[in-house]
Amino acid sequence: MTRTADHWIRTLALLPHPEGGCFRETWRSPESAGEAGLPERFAGPRALGTSIFYLLRAGERSRLHRLRADEVWHFHDGGGLRLHVLGPADEYVELRLGLDVDAGELPQVVVPNGCWFAAETAPGVDYALVGCAVAPGFEYGDFELGDREALLAAHPRHRDLVLRFT
Repeated sequence: MTRTADHWIRTLALLPHPEGGCFRETWRSPESAGEAGLPERFAGPRALGTSIFYLLRAGERSRLHRLRADEVWHFHDGGGLRLHVLGPADEYVELRLGLDVDAGELPQVVVPNGCWFAAETAPGVDYALVGCAVAPGFEYGDFELGDREALLAAHPRHRDLVLRFT
């Protein structure tokens, strides 16, 4: 059976994501950590972890955003995904998620907390279905969508990237 993006969107009941693409939360730990047990960047308790399915089709982009928690990306189906990461010292890293290890892809990558990042499918890929796990668990208050002007001021060396993903 040939699977398509539409197959996965229907089968997994994926919904539009604010940053682009489609998603559905699949797990939220019933256990939580109190504010005293978390780094200072978190306000209030958090689930110990969360996980989602996330799908991007060719031509779609995950816009530049950052999280207060680390995010682990796992490849599931389709083709490779490219994650563009801007670190706090204005450094750029491209993470390649997928199964083509000979082309530099890995089936799992980690985006560190506080880094700005965006994603798109690799060239020639119809879609990428991935999973994203966040610990401590994801809360929308820990999510910041990038502001174009602020990112251009903070990352002038990466102007083209900022313009493409904001």
